[in-house]
Amino acid sequence: MTAVMATYRRVLVLSGPMLPVVSFLGRLPTAMCQLGSLLLVARTSGSLATAGLVGGALAAGQTVGGPLLGRLADRYGQRPVVLVACWFDALAVAALVAAALARAGALPLALTGLPAGAGVPQIGPLARTRLVALARRARADDRLVNAALSFEGTLDEMSFVLGPALVGLSATVAHPAVALALAALLLAVCGSAFALHPTAAVVRPAAVVRQATDARTRPPRARMPRAVHGLRASMALQGVIFGACQSGITALTERLHQPAQAGLVYAAMGVMSAVAGLSLALVPARITLPARRRAAAAVLLVLCVPLLFVRSLGTLYPVVVVLGVAIAPHLITIFGLTERLVPAGRLAESMAFLTSAVVGGQALSLAASGRLAEAHGPFAAFAVAVGAAAAILALALGIPARRREADGTVKTDPRLPCPAPRR
Repeated sequence: MTAVMATYRRVLVLSGPMLPVVSFLGRLPTAMCQLGSLLLVARTSGSLATAGLVGGALAAGQTVGGPLLGRLADRYGQRPVVLVACWFDALAVAALVAAALARAGALPLALTGLPAGAGVPQIGPLARTRLVALARRARADDRLVNAALSFEGTLDEMSFVLGPALVGLSATVAHPAVALALAALLLAVCGSAFALHPTAAVVRPAAVVRQATDARTRPPRARMPRAVHGLRASMALQGVIFGACQSGITALTERLHQPAQAGLVYAAMGVMSAVAGLSLALVPARITLPARRRAAAAVLLVLCVPLLFVRSLGTLYPVVVVLGVAIAPHLITIFGLTERLVPAGRLAESMAFLTSAVVGGQALSLAASGRLAEAHGPFAAFAVAVGAAAAILALALGIPARRREADGTVKTDPRLPCPAPRR
């Protein structure tokens, strides 16, 4: 354990103490806005259908806008893109709050929610890209790069525990609008701090690289290896699991007349996932990333199956908490494989695409599994989670790993090393 802490201290030395703080606070609004908008619109409009429409618009905006913002950051640098995005999104969230409090109709609310989702500044994916660039510049080994990815994954997990908790507390003590106002403030202040942090300069914009290259020798825009699509599909399926679990947990706690327990159960899973993410530093370096992916996918399926037999809170808590053990390892491994697979000039875009895939998968799953749970009970929603986990395992077993070479080419390498402390 001492070695693990020493490794994470090296990660903090790379970034400095302030970058993790501002990046964590800057990504909290992403975790707050989905639930916050649902609660706000449901309270002001009195319609769960309208609230679901606005939540879907937010998710759709983020799914489409995330990769675009990532591509812009690769091309022009993180600083200008994040500055514009965080202020745009802060204003968009404020506009959504104003429209909801003014009791606007369903369509105007959805049209206001769409840019609020599309403008999410993607601080989580960009922080990963920045930390990897810092590690590579310092000539760190793959073990430290993996530790940096694990650290970033843990920050993500904790934001999705704390964010909804802040929304629930605000809604209980005051009003859901307070939570969204706080989200807008965090976007403006902490998003700007992340953009202006000196480490933003370490990620060299592709536009600058092209200007420095003679036009006659300028290489074409690097293509994505085909294996990337399998990784993105795995992330979308992980989002399906999240949505199905959320629907199933909500349906079961309502059936047991304890709906307030749903958030606590989900948060407990997030805490366990964060702990598992940090513990990846204990995995021996000889275990390759493809092997880790297969193991995480298999464990994910095995731990999802008990959800089908949950009938009480006494069994729901331990089953969901134990399931959290498999979530972060799978997510972090997908990020790690992507970092090795994609061209360096498209890393921010790729990281943002993975995050958007989770959001899109979760939104679709919530819509479908929510209806299944309403019609057939929690079992139906949990069955969707099991099916998604089976598909993740099939992808992990069926797609070969590839590695990006120094010259930009991609070659098959079934022994792709899986450094110890990631992220």
